[in-house]
Amino acid sequence: MKRIELELAIVRATHIIAQPRILVIGSQAILGSFDETELPARATASQEIDMAPLQDDVAESLATRIDVLAGEWSDFDAEHGFYIQGVSVRTAFLPNGWEERLIEVRPTVNPEVMGLCLEPHDLCAAKMGRNDSKDREFVSALVEAGLVSPERVSQRLRKISDPRFSPQAKNVSLQFVSSLS
Repeated sequence: MKRIELELAIVRATHIIAQPRILVIGSQAILGSFDETELPARATASQEIDMAPLQDDVAESLATRIDVLAGEWSDFDAEHGFYIQGVSVRTAFLPNGWEERLIEVRPTVNPEVMGLCLEPHDLCAAKMGRNDSKDREFVSALVEAGLVSPERVSQRLRKISDPRFSPQAKNVSLQFVSSLS
């Protein structure tokens, strides 16, 4: 994935939800901080951009609307070769204070809208909250490229207070991240 594709997704998603800002919480949020030329291939391999409306109803109707109009197998996916996964802000395990560290991305074609991308260490902590093999590869690639610090990722992991992220799961994630040092 490329930064220009992230910008296109921001424009499309904000149009779909009729809001000027959207949260980018999946792996492609890394494109808010780094150009694809600075990133290892494993960090930009996904053809999916996870985006969450900042204001949605309990039924997550706007996230569902994104899925229908720009999700996998949509006309948007067929035309552009990638898709937008509508998700809830509650999807990710986010460290306390993440809102203050968001990276603003204003698409050059429409600077009136904005994508708010997770800061790289917050993103890695959220990925380690899921801790599947894709997420470990993503975090490893960023550490190996010198783009994130394992120590700072560990600090952010410790700041996740979501009760769904069990102490055992947090310890497993912390051990993995410390092995990258």
